[in-house]
Amino acid sequence: QVQLGESGGGLVQAGGSLRLSCAASGRIFSINDMGWYRQPPGKQRELVAIITSGGRVTYADSVKGRFTISRDNAKNTVYLQMNSLKPEDTAVYYCGATRDRAKYYYGMDYWGKGTQVTVSS
Repeated sequence: QVQLGESGGGLVQAGGSLRLSCAASGRIFSINDMGWYRQPPGKQRELVAIITSGGRVTYADSVKGRFTISRDNAKNTVYLQMNSLKPEDTAVYYCGATRDRAKYYYGMDYWGKGTQVTVSS
C-alpha cells in the first residue's frame, strides 16, 4: 500500500501564493503518475495538475500560467506551487497517485486526506 500526506494549505489573500506538498510512503516503488485534484464547496472533485513518472505535466485550463507542479522522486514528494491565487481556487486539495503502469485518466489508485486552501477576496 501507499500512503499520501498533504501539507501546505491555509488562508491567503487573493493574489497571494501557497505551496502544497505531498509526501508518499509505503510501497513507493509502485507509484506511477502523481497529481493534484481539488473539490470546491458544493462541487465535484476536479483535476488541477498531473505529473507523470517521466515528468510530463498536464494542467487544468483554469490554473495554467498560475500553478506549477513538480516532483522530487528522491524525496517521493510532489509539489504544487500556486501563484496569483483567486477566490475561486478555494477548495480542499487532494494528492493522488496511480500504481504500477496505470495512467491517471483511468483514475487514481491512492489518495491523501486533503488540505484546505481558502483564498479571501
